[in-house]
Amino acid sequence: MAISISVVLLLLMLAAIFLRNGGLKLSHAVVCALLGFFLAGTSMAPTIHEGIAATAHVVGSLRP
Repeated sequence: MAISISVVLLLLMLAAIFLRNGGLKLSHAVVCALLGFFLAGTSMAPTIHEGIAATAHVVGSLRP
């Protein structure tokens, strides 16, 4: 578990650096994808899923 959290934090920092630089290359996309896969394996996954589902529900209920 400690190794998984360390990898998630490392990938999160790398993704933030890549986004700040403004260029998204293939290597950056791979890091972001790996971040997503590692986040899915943590205990934060249900909270993230619920937050995204709630946001999608709010956006879906908006009328233009």
